[in-house]
Formats: sequence, structure tokens, C-alpha cells
Amino acid sequence: MRYRTIGTGDRAFEVSTLCLGTMNYGTTVDPVTSEAILDRFVEAGGTFLDTANNYAVWHGGHGRDSEDLLGGWMAARGVRDQLRIATKVGAAPRDPDRPFSPANFEGLGAETIAREAHESLRHLGVDHLDLLYGHFDDRDTPLAETVGAFGKLQAEGSVGLTGISNVALWRVVEARAEAERQGVPPYAVVQQQHSYVYPRPTSRPWVSRDMLDYAASTGGPGRPSLAVVGYGPLQAGALMRDDKGRYHDADHPGSVHRVRVLREVAREIGATPAQVTLAWMMGGEVPVIPVTGPSSVEQLDELLGAVHLDLPDEVRDRLDAA
Repeated sequence: MRYRTIGTGDRAFEVSTLCLGTMNYGTTVDPVTSEAILDRFVEAGGTFLDTANNYAVWHGGHGRDSEDLLGGWMAARGVRDQLRIATKVGAAPRDPDRPFSPANFEGLGAETIAREAHESLRHLGVDHLDLLYGHFDDRDTPLAETVGAFGKLQAEGSVGLTGISNVALWRVVEARAEAERQGVPPYAVVQQQHSYVYPRPTSRPWVSRDMLDYAASTGGPGRPSLAVVGYGPLQAGALMRDDKGRYHDADHPGSVHRVRVLREVAREIGATPAQVTLAWMMGGEVPVIPVTGPSSVEQLDELLGAVHLDLPDEVRDRLDAA
């Protein structure tokens, strides 16, 4: 496994360069299989786990199924101190009797953040969260309120680093400026959808060149570092298999050509398209931490093969040019 540091100063810590997404663990991935995947990830040196307070609601779950499974597994294995746990707040249903949609998200008000963070602590069975994200940007709540609420959790020791997901770049910049005004730690991580294919202009925010450029500008004196994490890197299998459908927000002819080149490159270098995609993300000029959620140990073993796959410059140039 390889590792990198996220955060700044005494709040910084090391994480594995591959993050295990546990969204479906305990629901569509049964508990026995979920725990076997987690065991293998830790055995391989993985340390970074990603969950949320709303996962599997759309599959009939209660929202914290993944947190509950992780909590039970960590307690049984005694591995909490080896791990860095990230969870999210803000996109759980405000009204459980209404359809799950952004119109029904709980939002990022101060009371919600405090309540839901402490519930995550309870469900995970831990005394602190290494990383707490706002799951979606909430433009109906003043940034000052959201930033202050995250800062309060950090001051009390319940949260180490904070982050934001599914957000426009200018909102990240504004939130970090607000944190400086309040004297609280700024967002240290931003998590967006990211893949070798690229989105249509009308899509909700993905990792963009401007986002990567901004992240690269941080980490120096007076500029706390900002790490970029990318979810959905394999587009639910569509990069590897045509029968998985098209590419969600990246459903356009450019993606068809780009995936064709990806698969050609993978064959030529003796890797899989999934491994090449993850290596392309992790080894970029501005590295991105992929969040990937394999549903079997065999799938995980394939993805672990990307960690030490260093793409030659000419291969990366060819992928970038497609």
C-alpha cells in the first residue's frame, strides 16, 4: 500500500492512497462479504474508509446501515486505531416519509450537523471522527453557520478534519475564507465525482481542472492544504463492461472514444481498465484519492493492483490526449 498525508499541522494524518467506499456494505453487499472485503483491505495495508449517514436509504435501508456494519466490524477486530474513518452529514432525509431527493435533504444547519455527527459517533462506536464531510453543499444555510458548526465539533474533539462534497469551487474558496475569519480549521478535503471520463457541462460538480489547480496552490505558508477525493471512478463498472450501460453524467460521444483508448492501453500494458483508471487518478500531477466500493474480495484484489501501478509518461500522455 502507499500513503499520503491529508490536513495541515497537528490535525494532519496519513491515509492510504486508495479509499474503500462502504456505501453498500451491510445492505446490497451482505454482512459476511462486507466484512471479508474489509478484512482484506486492512490486510493489504488499507487505512481509509468512507461512509455516510444516509447510505442505502434508496435500497430500503435506514441510512446508517454502513456505519453500523463498520462499527460492529471494528469492535470485533480491534482495528479502530489502524484506520481513518470518514463519514458525511447533510443528505439524510429530513422527512423519512417523503421521497429521497435533494429537496428532502436534512441540510447543513448547525443543529443538524451537531446532532448527526454525534449520532455517527454512536453508530460507528468511536469517540471521534477522523473526517466529517458535508455531503452536499447547502446554499439555503449561511456558510458562516455551517463552517462554525464544523469548527465547534473540531474544538470539542469530536472531529479531526472537515470536508465538503458535491460543491462548486467558488463555494469551497468562500468557506475556507470564512473559516479563517472565524479562526477555525478550514475544509481540508473536497470529495467530488471523478473518473477517466469527463462530465457534460450541465452535470452537478465533478473534479475539474480548476479544482485541481486550486488544490495544488495550497499546502504552503498561510494556505492550509486541500486534498481532493474522487468518488465513482469506475462509473459503476461502465469503464470495464459495455453491459453496465453508459456513463451517467458523462454520457456523451467523447466518453465512448476515451473508454476505447483506456481499454486499448490496459491491454497493451497488461493491466485492467479499472487498474489503469485508478492509477491515472492516484498518479496525476495533482493526485486524487479514489473512493471505490468493490462488492467482492476478488474485485478488491484487482483494484489493489492499481496502487503500485506507475503509468509511464507516454502512456499518461496518450490517456490525457484522448
